[in-house]
Amino acid sequence: MLTGRRYLLAFTPEQEEFAEKVGDACRVVWNTALEQRRQYRRRGAFIGYIEQARQMAEAKKDFPWLAEAPSHTLQQTLRDLERACKTHGTFKVRWRSKRKNAPTFRFPDPKQITVERISRRWGRVKLPKLGWTRFRWTRPLGGQLRNATVLKDGGRWYISFCVEDGLMESAPNGKPPVGVDRGVTVAVATSSGWMRDREFVTPGEAVRLKRLQQQLARQRKGSNRRAATRAKLTKLNARIRARRTDFLAWTANRLTCDHGLVVVEDLNIRNMTASAKGTLAEPGRNVAAKAGLNRAILAKGWGGLLTALEHKARYHGSRILRVPPAFTSQTCHACGHCAPDNRESQAEFRCRACGHQANADVNAAKNILAAGLAVTGRGDLAVGRSMKRQPPKAEAA
Repeated sequence: MLTGRRYLLAFTPEQEEFAEKVGDACRVVWNTALEQRRQYRRRGAFIGYIEQARQMAEAKKDFPWLAEAPSHTLQQTLRDLERACKTHGTFKVRWRSKRKNAPTFRFPDPKQITVERISRRWGRVKLPKLGWTRFRWTRPLGGQLRNATVLKDGGRWYISFCVEDGLMESAPNGKPPVGVDRGVTVAVATSSGWMRDREFVTPGEAVRLKRLQQQLARQRKGSNRRAATRAKLTKLNARIRARRTDFLAWTANRLTCDHGLVVVEDLNIRNMTASAKGTLAEPGRNVAAKAGLNRAILAKGWGGLLTALEHKARYHGSRILRVPPAFTSQTCHACGHCAPDNRESQAEFRCRACGHQANADVNAAKNILAAGLAVTGRGDLAVGRSMKRQPPKAEAA
């Protein structure tokens, strides 16, 4: 299976400056090629990777800064763009902004990459035109190298190696199934009653984050002080993201280790976190409250949890199943009665028909599990699971 290994790079000032230039070149290639594809589509024509790669090679004669970047990184940018256009559509692919998108580029050929360990805590990697670069050796590669990606995150440079670890997907582990409800107050609640949550921002960091945002709003765009404030914000947000990533990885590992089937809601998070401000003709309502809800959903990492579950499930013999999310929080698990009044508050659920009381998130997780078992048609997930969904009818005497 393919997996990733991420390490902290120790660039020299010259290497860091060159990496910034390569990232800018890849961003310009992405935006230019995307605009070219859109122009071709508007007049009913098509242009693909081969033609764009040929034109890019010719453009290097007129733009020396383009020729300074490694050729394979620019070609890989065009390949990534072609894959994105085929998957999402040419007009739905987003531009890469210098302000919003951190610089990143990939070296796709493992033959041009050399990795060595030089001490207990340090290793080094040789990359085209960057030369030897040291990185923190926090874990072995553990497989055959396929490619390497250099990226900037939180003001620091990292390298991610894609390796083939030589492992096969595990067989079904035969452990009991579980339903998982993702929430805002409690990040994860399961049908067995297990809950897990964590605050990713300390009280002191919340105060500092608000103060830095206020400073940023008052400072003039393009000034050095504004750039310094943005750097502090970037570093603080990177620390918060690291805590969230650790939480999601630990939770996903626990769920896939202990259960053979993990059922989650198939949520469209992008639509759920869309702005409610509307338009000038039809302005939205409760815009501030909706914005707060959007921030709370994104802060809990709903999408990241699903990605972590799918990754960990390959190693632990578990299966991830998505089910429709409609009415899971309003339906009574005991009797099946569905009504908005059943959920008295965020945490309390009391059925108006049968009087069943439970934690609202746990009740929703049980409904999610029931929907998942209905999809599979049977609850047994062992290696020798039944072949028929229902027992055979008894023969007449």
